[in-house]
Amino acid sequence: MDLNQLLGRSAELEARIAEFLGLPLFDGSSRLQAVRSVASLCFEHAQSLKYLTAAGLCTSAAALLRVQYESLVRAIWMHHCASDQEVELMLAELTRETAKQASKIPMLSRMLDEIEAKAAHVPVAGLREFKHYSWKPLSSYVHGGIHAVHRHGRGFPMELALMQIRHSNGLLGLAGNLLLIIAGVPAEAGVMTGIYKEFADCLPPAEPPYPKKTEPAH
Repeated sequence: MDLNQLLGRSAELEARIAEFLGLPLFDGSSRLQAVRSVASLCFEHAQSLKYLTAAGLCTSAAALLRVQYESLVRAIWMHHCASDQEVELMLAELTRETAKQASKIPMLSRMLDEIEAKAAHVPVAGLREFKHYSWKPLSSYVHGGIHAVHRHGRGFPMELALMQIRHSNGLLGLAGNLLLIIAGVPAEAGVMTGIYKEFADCLPPAEPPYPKKTEPAH
């Protein structure tokens, strides 16, 4: 599948999952409202990543993959682990004081630890694996490190651009699953299972194309 085909299929996938943003929440709690708000960021980042890739701005798109991942993890953490005060803070007006308080919200690694401890059914292993293999190179793109400079100056491999799109789609699938959960749609309904089957051609492979014990790229 070439880039244009993958972008087209990805747009179809995004449109299908974005419908879940319009589902009524299981209840009107601040927690579920906050989860949906943070999850919707995952969609914006996913769309932006594809727009940038289509425009040939793949180095900037790579930075957004990390931002999308962080939004997804935070949404899952908000659902299962955040205190009521932290939830309300996410919905509060943006002021100097609320920004200061929000800076005390746990960092991503601690969020993953808390999710693993409090929500055993969440696929934390997959989230950790993504972080293990992708965090350092993606951080390099965010901070203008060697990956960003090298790819920007010498060209971005098409294989890598296609892989980024697929991983973005995979994260979007997890966000869609979360949106179904907060809408009270049971997993037994098989909604995401059907979508995964239909769009398998634009999702990452079930098994990563590298040995499990390989160290992350630097």
